[in-house]
Amino acid sequence: MFRTKRTGLVRRLWRSRAPVEGDGDADTRTHGSGGCCLGKSTKVAGKTSAGTDAELKSLTHSILKQIKEKQLEGLLQAVESKGGARSPCLLLPSKVDTKLGQQSYSLPLLLYKVFRWPDLMDCSELKRLSCCESYGEINPELVCCNPHHMSRLCELESPPPPYSRYPMDFLKPPGEFNSQALQESGDRSHWCVVAYWEEKTRVGRLYSVQEPSLDIFYDLPQGNGFCLGQLSSDNKSPLAQMVRTKIGYGIQLSREPDGVWVYNRSCYPIFIKSATLDNPDSRTLLVHKVFPGFSIKAFDFEKADSLQRPNDHEFTQQPRTGFTVQISFVKGWGQCYTRQFISSCPCWLEVIFNNQ
Repeated sequence: MFRTKRTGLVRRLWRSRAPVEGDGDADTRTHGSGGCCLGKSTKVAGKTSAGTDAELKSLTHSILKQIKEKQLEGLLQAVESKGGARSPCLLLPSKVDTKLGQQSYSLPLLLYKVFRWPDLMDCSELKRLSCCESYGEINPELVCCNPHHMSRLCELESPPPPYSRYPMDFLKPPGEFNSQALQESGDRSHWCVVAYWEEKTRVGRLYSVQEPSLDIFYDLPQGNGFCLGQLSSDNKSPLAQMVRTKIGYGIQLSREPDGVWVYNRSCYPIFIKSATLDNPDSRTLLVHKVFPGFSIKAFDFEKADSLQRPNDHEFTQQPRTGFTVQISFVKGWGQCYTRQFISSCPCWLEVIFNNQ
């Protein structure tokens, strides 16, 4: 039978849909207990929650067949590369509703569920990435439905478990790095600098960030940013070598109107410590676990300014501690881990913000 190009693209897209929990192919690394991605974000919907697989296939095929071939090609590029390749926005009507079983879904929500998050219940659980054309738009007629232009919102724990809390006195980076960061970078126009560490050893030079967003990765198709895979490390530790390869697509760091966001693009969790993620009156900080595909507002400039109180021992001793975020790849640290301090983690980042 004669097969059109459009039909071939639709079939390839359906084969590349996100696996549902229980399929056997589902990536359980995107879920789990503990950390900050809790509540509705980790509830997994089964196959029978809304319609059958056959109904979903029929509905998805009918929708995709109405989309232009060029748009289908862009969507396929995003889905098959799992967000690794740059892909265009998929602008579709935002007000169109679809019905699956007894449940109604908006067109964007259905496509996000089919191609990325089968357990997604509402678009309020998502954050649009700053690279998207629909970023910052309010109720547009056309909205981007590219699932890899979105991320899941990381819900913070309340109250936090005691095992992951750290006294602030133990969170100082090795040596006097914070106090030298701006001078060493040699560039006052940047909004932050990034340092890559392997355990207690810094690898490579400081990376000065001037663009609104930065990709930090080990291996990313069409990657443009801070490539950790190009750095020369003398660390022969098997664990460090293993974790390096798991960094993969890494993270995206973006400065946005409400603060600095970190998006986990890798296939493994990352762990984040930031003074602005906790109660301003707390003398301890929480290490947050962020699962793949999730975003967290890792730093709030306004909140950081309010933390600098004259009688605050931490800020008088280390004035830039409140303007630093630490991020560990794959391996966490804290009292529930074998590593008590981030300087024992095999691969981690320090992000120092320019408050000048």
